[in-house]
Amino acid sequence: MLDNVKVEREILTFIRRIVKGSGAKGVIVGLSGGIDSSVVGALCVRALGKEKVVGVLLPATHTPKADMDDARRLAKSWGIKTIEAQIDAPFEAIVSSMPAGSGKLPQANVKARLRMVLLYYLANTLSMLVAGTGDRSEDSVGYFTKWGDGGVDFLPISHLYKTQVRSLGAYLGLPRRVVTKPASPQLWPGHKATDEIPLDYDQLDPVLHCLIDRKLSPGATSKETRVPIGVVRAVLAKYKTSQHKRVYPPMVRPW
Repeated sequence: MLDNVKVEREILTFIRRIVKGSGAKGVIVGLSGGIDSSVVGALCVRALGKEKVVGVLLPATHTPKADMDDARRLAKSWGIKTIEAQIDAPFEAIVSSMPAGSGKLPQANVKARLRMVLLYYLANTLSMLVAGTGDRSEDSVGYFTKWGDGGVDFLPISHLYKTQVRSLGAYLGLPRRVVTKPASPQLWPGHKATDEIPLDYDQLDPVLHCLIDRKLSPGATSKETRVPIGVVRAVLAKYKTSQHKRVYPPMVRPW
């Protein structure tokens, strides 16, 4: 069971150290109305104070209104400044300049990378850092866009599995609808995380814990979690093939 009091204290200390060490004036947080960005937003406000946190909402036409309403309500409750901009026009400008037929996933990645560009534009303008909102579950299976939502200055909750983030969110007093909301990057209409990951998080997290933290074999993991061996192997394959997303790009070693 997660010790939420200890975890919160550790993360607040981490945020303050990173921001102070960088000489930044505060942090930019991209708010989607989902659990990860909401927890990061709440923690940044607690760590730095509302004057040093700016929430940024970057919806597309297909972004659910309920998600943006949740993000706005949370930002208002924290008392932070928000900046909002639609990404449809710059997205269309980018994809229309490329050959047709690029496909749904490449275009979805453009949206994630466009949001990264806009967050850094604001961060550079305001002399702030970009706070990442990735969690350990999604990082471990590579469920993020390289140089998109993976392009950030620091990661406050990347050591926590999704189920732990939900627990921390409840402890922090986030609305139940946010804590229990199905995860989705909303990169296309109706987009859900479970469309692309092998298991929902209540099963994925125990599998990852067994494979990564306890270093159990796929067979032992399957037996302990009661998840079919083929699915366990699929999770392990995603962990291995997405390693490049979690490390600095390869380079020639100096002499």
